Amino acid sequence: MRTTAHPSPPATAAEARLLLVEDDEVIRNTVRMLLERYGFTVSTAHDGLTGLEMFRETDPDLLLLDVMLPDLDGIGLCRRVRELSLAPILMMSARGDALDVVAGLEAGADDYVVKPCESAVLVARIRSLLRRASFTPALTGAGAGKGGQAESAVLAFGDLTVDTRGMEVRRAGEVVALTPTELRMLLEFAGSPGVVLERRTLLSRVWDHAWHGDTRVVDLHVQRLRAKIGADRIETVRGFGYKLRR
Repeated sequence: MRTTAHPSPPATAAEARLLLVEDDEVIRNTVRMLLERYGFTVSTAHDGLTGLEMFRETDPDLLLLDVMLPDLDGIGLCRRVRELSLAPILMMSARGDALDVVAGLEAGADDYVVKPCESAVLVARIRSLLRRASFTPALTGAGAGKGGQAESAVLAFGDLTVDTRGMEVRRAGEVVALTPTELRMLLEFAGSPGVVLERRTLLSRVWDHAWHGDTRVVDLHVQRLRAKIGADRIETVRGFGYKLRR
């Protein structure tokens, strides 16, 4: 099935509908009650297959997926969801194992947390993902005119075009389906073509949690973005970061 854009996310937590897929009943109920106290509407599932069915039925604004799930694990569920939707996905890993993190991000997750996680951190990550899915870019550098407004709604880099108003990316005329995180990252690069952006800078601007973030999430998203827009479009500057080729 073709991946389609997710509908505009809610403006407030009270309007946000979350789907939590967690097999541990105690953790599931604890996290659900926590998120409900912050104003989110939370549906839950205890295994991967039920989670997939509920996702199709409820079309949530954001998914929280445990890595270790019966029937269909969190990595497999993440891949299945990505075939259907670009909705934000937050993976939850009990161990924080590097392989779990990499596998989740490669499967299409936008971010991850390690359990047990402080409630403030979890809520901050969720809010960040919802903001990321609804933001309007303010371009700087070559893509901006006076007052930071884009001189043109469409920026071109070889066969790649970025419509900053229609939020559409095309490669050789074909629409490229990007997740909100991938799109925001590309817009950061497009706002400063030819300028090296450090991993910590991207982490701060795109993920909003530089104070405790892991730069692996940046590297994995760059890999995913390269696979969609062209492997040579984003250049690695060893020891510093990445830049978009003009």
